[in-house]
Amino acid sequence: MKKEQQGFRTFVDKIVQATGGLRKGNSRAATGQAGGGQGGFGSGGLKLENPIKSVGMKLFLMFFASILVFVLAVGIISYQVSKSVIKNKVADSSLQTVTQAGKKLDFLYQTFDDTSLQLMLNTDLQTLLDKYQKTESSTYEALDTIRQITDKLNVVTFSNKSIKSLHLYRPDGKLIVLTGNGGGAMTENVSNESWFKLTVENSGKVAWLESKQKGYSSSSSNTFAISRLMKNTVSNSTTAVLVIEYGTDILNKELAGISLGEDSKVVITSSTNKNVATANLESIEKDAEVQLTKEQIEQGNGSFTTKDDHLVAFYTSQVSGWNLVGDIPVSALVKDAKKIFNYTLIIALIAALAAVLIGIFVARMIGSPLVHLRNLMQQGAKGKLTVRANYKSQDEIGQLGASFDIMMQQITNLVQQTSASAQAVFETAQELTNSSQVTATAAREIAVATDEISNGAGGLATESERGNELTHHIGIQMKEVIEANLEMGTAAADVQSSSSLGTKYMNELIAKTNLTEEMIRSMVDKVDKLKESTRSIRKILVLLNNMTKQTNILSLNATIEAARAGAAGKGFMVVADEIRKLADQSKQSIEVVGQITETIQGEIDETVKVLSTATPIFQEQITAVKEADTIFKQVTNHMGGFIERLSTVSDSISTLEQSQVVLSDAMTNVSAVAEESLATSEEVASLSSEQLSISDGLVKLSDKLDQLSKSLNDTLSKFEV
Repeated sequence: MKKEQQGFRTFVDKIVQATGGLRKGNSRAATGQAGGGQGGFGSGGLKLENPIKSVGMKLFLMFFASILVFVLAVGIISYQVSKSVIKNKVADSSLQTVTQAGKKLDFLYQTFDDTSLQLMLNTDLQTLLDKYQKTESSTYEALDTIRQITDKLNVVTFSNKSIKSLHLYRPDGKLIVLTGNGGGAMTENVSNESWFKLTVENSGKVAWLESKQKGYSSSSSNTFAISRLMKNTVSNSTTAVLVIEYGTDILNKELAGISLGEDSKVVITSSTNKNVATANLESIEKDAEVQLTKEQIEQGNGSFTTKDDHLVAFYTSQVSGWNLVGDIPVSALVKDAKKIFNYTLIIALIAALAAVLIGIFVARMIGSPLVHLRNLMQQGAKGKLTVRANYKSQDEIGQLGASFDIMMQQITNLVQQTSASAQAVFETAQELTNSSQVTATAAREIAVATDEISNGAGGLATESERGNELTHHIGIQMKEVIEANLEMGTAAADVQSSSSLGTKYMNELIAKTNLTEEMIRSMVDKVDKLKESTRSIRKILVLLNNMTKQTNILSLNATIEAARAGAAGKGFMVVADEIRKLADQSKQSIEVVGQITETIQGEIDETVKVLSTATPIFQEQITAVKEADTIFKQVTNHMGGFIERLSTVSDSISTLEQSQVVLSDAMTNVSAVAEESLATSEEVASLSSEQLSISDGLVKLSDKLDQLSKSLNDTLSKFEV
């Protein structure tokens, strides 16, 4: 890789040298005194830091790439178009060839089918098979029947050279007879073979059996077969299974006559994509290289391209269901088309050489003057303003050189003007520095005076604020005193009103207490009278009790007398008995009344005791009520005087509050004036500070301007004018 890079670098250097971009030794280019137009560029002492990035190299690469890409694009497109046309044409012709060959094979398949049909419809063979079914297999008659069947089949085998062998099997799969070159059966019973089951399932139709390398009999190889059921045409019963075995060489002969082109392959495959006939006998019975899909088989015929770029044309037989498949590599088809691609490469090489020559010519015409002009610009950038291009040509390069000369002349004039301006700026900076220093000194003095004024105004504002706060605090306390005085007046009025009401209630209480005392005295008198009445009742009860006793005695005597009278006194005895009962009841009632009377007497005695005790208490209560009445009257008189004094205090406090409001307004005015003075002094101080800062800034700017003017003079002194 490094060798390739070095080779490319050498190639580029040679091209640049050919354009005159790397020539050395021209003293006129070094001094900037190039003359005589573009013709002098070839001898200039020019040096490129990176030749690949030069304008000449870029122009060369543009011509080279555009021509080469155009030629390659045309050649490749032509190759692809021709490849596509050849591929489509060959696909159509191959499909036509395969279709024609497939139809020819259908005719061959049909002959095989007709042969099996003739054997099935042979009446003699049908008769012999019916006879064989009805006889025992071990009898002479059965052996003779087999011999006759063999003779019939040998006639067919010998008359048709393509038949390898003929097989007849019983419906249960056992062999009846096998003629031709097949030898013997592969197994004693073939009923489990897949081809035998397929034949039975077809129920009389031909079954096309795929090719096998070992064949369908012991002595055969590379054969395929067709089979069908042998049925009695009258009873439609199965009498045998017929298998006709053919060699694959029959099909290979047909395939040998089909040619689709160089490196093409033509094979016959089954519906399961197994090889039936192919030139490579070892591939028989194996999977085919080209696998057809179910949709393609149902389509019947067609063509397509595989993933490995092979063109495939196929035809599906309507007789056997097998596929004739042709496979052609696309690379073999387009072998001749590659000549177009080779010619394209040759033309591209020639175009590349032409592009190199054109690029070298263009680079010499454009690249060299530009490199020379670049060197002049680098000298001008270093301060040498006397360099000039002096191009004489009238093309774009000459116009560029003339513009460069005008630009350098204008830069020279600008440098001269700038130098003069720098000197004037330097002198102005000196004067500005002196003025700024004087202004800064005055600003400092003003700032000191302003600070003193500001401090005095600040102290006054502080004291006025403090006095204002004190007056405000006094005002708050005065309001609290007024509110407390009002509350005391209200409370005193309430107390006076309550005292008057209490005096009124006490008078009423004294009157009611006196009335109660009189009522108690009256009650005592009435209780005494009630006590005398109860005593009289007790006496009456004693008298009634004695009367009941006498009545009881009389009833007892009457009873005795009635008993003496006998029967005549029975009625009187009943009356006497009732009188006795009535006397007993009266006695009981008198006893109950006596008990009640005693109870009343006891309660009356207790009432008398209570009233006797309550009388002194009422006397004391009357005395206490009178004393309370006296106290209420005194409180009422005292509260009246207290209310008058509170009114006087309220008037004094109101006057004091008005004075406090006037004092507060005065302190507020003083505070406002002090704050305004403080703000004014602070503003003046701020302005003084700003003026001082500006003055200092002017001094610094003056110094900086002085330095810049010196630096500008130093810089301009480097230019060569």
